[in-house]
This record gives sequence, C-alpha cells and structure tokens, in this order.
Amino acid sequence: MIWNESMECMSRDQMHDLQSRRLRNMVERVYHNVEFYRKKMQALGLEPGDIKTIEDLVKLPFTTKQDLRDNYPFGLFAVPKSEIVRFHASSGTTGKPTVVAYSRKDINIFAEVVTRALCCSGVTRNDIVQVAFGYGLFTGGLGLHYGAEKLGAAVVPISGGNTAKQITLLQDFGSTVLVCTPSYAAYLAESIAEAGIDPQELPLRVGVFGAEPWSYEMKKKIEDGLKIKAYDIYGLSEIIGPGVSNNCDCQDGLHIAEDHFVPEIIDPITLNQLDPGVTGELVFTTITKEAMPLLRYRTRDLSSLDYSPCECGRTNVRMAKIFGRSDDMLIIRGVNVFPSQVESVLLEIPEAKPHYMLIVDRKGTMDTLEIQVEIDEKFFSDEMSQLNNIRNKIKDKVESVLGISVIISLVEHKTIKRSEGKAQRVIDRRKI
Repeated sequence: MIWNESMECMSRDQMHDLQSRRLRNMVERVYHNVEFYRKKMQALGLEPGDIKTIEDLVKLPFTTKQDLRDNYPFGLFAVPKSEIVRFHASSGTTGKPTVVAYSRKDINIFAEVVTRALCCSGVTRNDIVQVAFGYGLFTGGLGLHYGAEKLGAAVVPISGGNTAKQITLLQDFGSTVLVCTPSYAAYLAESIAEAGIDPQELPLRVGVFGAEPWSYEMKKKIEDGLKIKAYDIYGLSEIIGPGVSNNCDCQDGLHIAEDHFVPEIIDPITLNQLDPGVTGELVFTTITKEAMPLLRYRTRDLSSLDYSPCECGRTNVRMAKIFGRSDDMLIIRGVNVFPSQVESVLLEIPEAKPHYMLIVDRKGTMDTLEIQVEIDEKFFSDEMSQLNNIRNKIKDKVESVLGISVIISLVEHKTIKRSEGKAQRVIDRRKI
C-alpha cells in the first residue's frame, strides 16, 4: 500500500517544481528569522532572492552538529517559543546535547512521514505495533508511536529494554510488528530462543529497524531468528526523526520523503556534490519544517542516491542502505575500517554470535585492532585446538576484507554487553 500516492509517485519534473518552491520559501524564512543563517548567507554574499531553484542548493552554507551545539539551546529556532509544542534532544555524551524543536505543523509532518515509512514496510491498520524504541528525548519511540496511530494500527508503547516483558507481550498481545534497533532485535531473537519459544508460533511478521547502521548479514540473522521480514527505517533527530526514508518490499534502497527533505551526496573532503550512484556523505535540507529548519545538514552517514523509478510504483529518490559514518570510520595503519565490514564477515561464520567489540590501541608507534568475538556456546570448548581453528578462520576472513592484520579474541556467550538502544561497537584507546 502507498500511503500518499500524490507525493510518493510524483514525476521528477513535478517534484523539482515543488522542491524549488518550498526551498525558496524556506530560505526566505530562515534568512529573516534565524540570525545564524542570515550571517552565514551574508558572509557568502547571498540574499534570499539568489535562491530560485533546487539547483541553487549548492550556493547555500552547510550546517553541522557542532553548529547545533554552538547555538544550544534555542539559537536556531525560526519561530517564537510560544509556537513550540515539543522538544527532543540527541545524547550529550560528547558535550551538550543537540536540541530540536517542533511546531504543531512539524508534529503532523513527523507523523505523516512515519506513516509512509510503515506502509512501505507493509504495515496496515490491522496490525499491532510493539514500539521497543526508547521514549523520551530520543525521537524513535514517539515518532513511531504517532505514525502507527495515524495509520490506524494499534500501538504497544513498551519502550526499550525489559526483555522478559517484551517477549511476554509479543505472546499475550499478539504483536505483529516490532520496531526497535537492529542490535536489540538480534538480542530479542537470542532471548526468545533461550526461553525455548518457537518464533514461528508468534504472530510477529514484520520488523522495522533503525537508529544504527546494520549489515545485510545482520538483517538475514534477525529474519531467521524472529521468522519475520525486516525493513530499514532511517532518520535523525536534527532533520525530524525516523521516517526520513524507508525501504519497500523491493528492498532496493530506502525511499526518501523528498517533498519534505531534499537529499544530496557530497565528498566529505572536498564538499563537492557527487553524481547519483556515487557513495559519499548524505546531506539534507528541510523544506517544510517550521520550528527549526536546517540548510544542508551534514549527517556524516555514507550512502548514495538512485533517482530511477522503483518497481513498487514510488518515484521518490532512493538512498542506499547506510553502511557507516564518515566520523565513525577508523583509520588504522592508513587503512579505512568500518565496524559494518567486520560485522558482515562475522555474521557469515556459524560459530560467531552477532555480538562483537572493536578495540583500537597503540603499541609504541603502531596501531592495533583487537576484535572480541562472542562464540555460540555450543561451539565453545575446552579444547584449544578447536578454538584455535575458529580463531584462525575468523582472522583469515576479517583480514582478507580489511587488508590489515588483526587480533581476534574469542569470548564466551553473553560476555559482551547487550544493547537495548544503539549498540556501542568501538573502544578507541588511542584518544585516552
């Protein structure tokens, strides 16, 4: 089912005209209402009248997460505080959190794009949606909650964690859709198996997962473990939250709600726009948000864009599945390493569980990469020869993909801390 056919199946010419008109209006508003953007544009010699079509995006300044921190808490608002009806904020683990705000119109847009995303995932008004994203300042829980209700589905607002109760409600309430992070979905699948429950006896049929990069191998592992079809939902608090894009049954990229969010792909070094199909950093401009519109926000997520029509009937541009972040990339002895590369290898190895940790350190002048890998308990043995065979197999496969030598440490089942939110996969001791 397509929720909003007029917007999701619009011709490219129609979308171009709509985006251009909305961009002009948005630039006019931020120039006059947001001092930060007015100064940025004036420094570039720009006035609102210089922005006429969507091609003029390249003239506008970028916005970064640091800009949001520097303007904490309310410096980027484009409306009076009296028009704000909700605040959200990202984590403040590296300083002050980044605050985002919503007007009544923004909340309605948020629900609209999440509803589109759920329809992309095959969710209908007849479903029971168990929302295991966290509620609160994180946008995931409330975002999926409002979108599911707009669709007409029933919502189980259990939030994150409390795994035993999650499983009980999956059984007793007959939830048909699970929404959470992929790492938590993998943990749920593991917990269900340990409880001796046959996942095929659960009504669960669809999983909508996001908030962290996850590999195709992890997707397959979750689908096999929960006996569902898994879909990728993408979003970020600064743009609106989840619902910026979602994949459909074709599973060939994620459809972007580009009548609200205009995407670009740039080279993270030169900052130049890249052609469709070329991988680079994903950038978004919001063209309908009222409370806190953003110009060319650098997400740091790595993706590419495909403007060809999808077999599902939607014409909105598709972004490739996020495989990592430009700021999460590890440079080890001159080689670029992403945690997702390691994950994709580990999930092809039957003895390995989908729980691992990358520990980067420096011995003298040499960087080292240790990968702690949790082994399925039925393969964990007191026989050193058997463990050495597993270790060597993992080491060979990882090194062939990464192109650098690594240290593989095998650890017992449940040694690595489970995540009920976004998984933490890297410890970089070089910065200490």
